[in-house]
Amino acid sequence: MRHRGARTRVLVAIGLALALASCTQDSGDDDKPASDEPVAWEFVGRPDLTPPLIDVTTTDAGGEDPMPADALVLLGVKDQREKGAPMNGPVIVDAAGNPVWVAPQGDTRWTYDLRVQQYRGEPVLTWWRGDTFEYGYGEGEFVVMDQSYREIATVTTPETHADFHDATLTDRGTALLISYPELPRDLSDMGGPVDGYLRNSVVHEVDVATGEVVFEWDMLDDIPISDSESPLDPEEEESGTVEAPYDPFHINSVTEDGDAYLVSARNTHAVYRVDRRTGELDWILGGKSSDFEMGDGAYFAWQHDAERQDDGTITLFDNQAAPPIGDESRGLTLDVDQQAGTATVVREFLPPDGRLSDSQGNMEVRDDGTVFIGWGSNPFYSLYDSEGELLMDAKLAGGISYRAYLDRWVGRPSEPPRFVLSDGSAYVSWNGATEVASWRFLAGYDEQSAEEVATVDADAFEVSAEMPDALYVGAQALDADGKVLGTAEPGSWP
Repeated sequence: MRHRGARTRVLVAIGLALALASCTQDSGDDDKPASDEPVAWEFVGRPDLTPPLIDVTTTDAGGEDPMPADALVLLGVKDQREKGAPMNGPVIVDAAGNPVWVAPQGDTRWTYDLRVQQYRGEPVLTWWRGDTFEYGYGEGEFVVMDQSYREIATVTTPETHADFHDATLTDRGTALLISYPELPRDLSDMGGPVDGYLRNSVVHEVDVATGEVVFEWDMLDDIPISDSESPLDPEEEESGTVEAPYDPFHINSVTEDGDAYLVSARNTHAVYRVDRRTGELDWILGGKSSDFEMGDGAYFAWQHDAERQDDGTITLFDNQAAPPIGDESRGLTLDVDQQAGTATVVREFLPPDGRLSDSQGNMEVRDDGTVFIGWGSNPFYSLYDSEGELLMDAKLAGGISYRAYLDRWVGRPSEPPRFVLSDGSAYVSWNGATEVASWRFLAGYDEQSAEEVATVDADAFEVSAEMPDALYVGAQALDADGKVLGTAEPGSWP
């Protein structure tokens, strides 16, 4: 396997220790880097940005460049306490792991599920921010950003605000969201308190522009809590109380399936199809009440990210933990035959090292047939060919990402590029700009008379050039055709 660590001219790896809170209930310490290991980039002109270093490994099957040159990886970096994250916030990197856009959110607002979607016919970035709590849930809002990285909308659910697990935008201008409201419940039949509490799972379809809820599906209306694979623990004094409500369902994804939704519930080991027009439950795949006979190897557990593909198959990220049921997590493609009432394995996508992800994770089938997997509580993402052959594997030096996506994105930031002079050299960057092919460094008496000092390929987040002592210095961002996209000058950046 070939290792390609991300490199730039002026980036130096440093280890950071920011006091970020954990937001996964069962992440371990196995992958936490030692305190003297480098985990983050350092930029001369943007010391406020500290994205994690990423080591990219390609296989013989993948060759030198298995990923499309213009494809970017989208991450929601988090989790300092267990995984040594150097920052918390959305991060976009290129195929080699070099940062493209970094948006730190401080240590009090968590970030999940950064991805490219369509809103009103235009490409947007969506991601979740808010507060997270023990046992793997949160309350916050999803942000919608345009190509200039300006917030054009936020959307959440009423009362108990949107959980972080999923926000799928539809062509109706709505968002499919999840909430976990707490409800009083007699749990004595399960060995819990009579005056107990549980955490329900509710699907909402919300109009992004108005905040109006246009559809809801409450799991308690259709699914008995006895279907849960996550038993209430009567040995724990607070289990099933208002301090620690019992979580029998734990929905973690909602996606469209024609005129219906596919709903993944981690704690029942099942996927549900719900009719959007009637709210009726069509069928259950997996778990204790499956409407399908699960074929050899088709049983999944603690899964995430159930999606219907164009060929009719259903894909998901099969955690197989926690607690462990299998030996390793996997991406899974199932043929679900409603007429025959069977579910059979079409293909599985296995990790190169037997990694078992206790939580989180996703599987995306791309237009070219390749499959991209984010390994959730393990700090990796991987690319496979359509037959399940590993092409590339990448590891974050610090932190994890709930999901990871490989997609195309054109960013034209509204903020200007950053230019800094230090010890006779100029350092320039433009956070989020994706169309810059090179930087032309200029110096002279004034802007009009300035001449070219050097032109440097924009092959890194921050590039540099030696500069003469001159009254005027600057750098022009050029696209592939030599067009000037923006100019960076000392003092021009806010």
